[in-house]
Amino acid sequence: MRDLLRARTSLKEEIEILLNNQVKMEAEASAKYLAMASWCDRNGFKNSAAYFLKQSDEERGHMLKIFNYIMTVGGTAVSPEVPAVKQEYASFRSVFETALQSEISVTQSINRIVTQSRREEDYATENFLQWFVNEQIEEEDNARRAVELFDVIGEEGTGRYQIDKAIAKIGSEE
Repeated sequence: MRDLLRARTSLKEEIEILLNNQVKMEAEASAKYLAMASWCDRNGFKNSAAYFLKQSDEERGHMLKIFNYIMTVGGTAVSPEVPAVKQEYASFRSVFETALQSEISVTQSINRIVTQSRREEDYATENFLQWFVNEQIEEEDNARRAVELFDVIGEEGTGRYQIDKAIAKIGSEE
């Protein structure tokens, strides 16, 4: 039966596996951002908490976009299990450094799927993923700009307050 279903889709099994792994990665990113929002809220950084809530929602949207694509092209989309995510951070800055590293990892993963799609001559998936390629440019830029605020403003005195205030602008400039 599996062979019959596979014959009815142009989505190759290897690409389907990679896409389902990306679904899981996006779900994990959403969960991480929720934890970051909670940490920021508990530590008095309300703008940053709102920023991470928005990021969490965006990552869930990315997950659903890929999940729906897999189903649309006749693949089997797998609802991901999300492992426990880190809830505590050493510092305000470390929250944003973790977010930047997460975005870089997502970019690398998307690039690997694009590369494999080309190898497999799966032009539909490659075309579908171009939206994510462009989205990751923006996601990494926002995360990088947030981390840079720590160097530009500094954390001394009212620095963290000013950083939290500036984060609201990063999240709203999209």
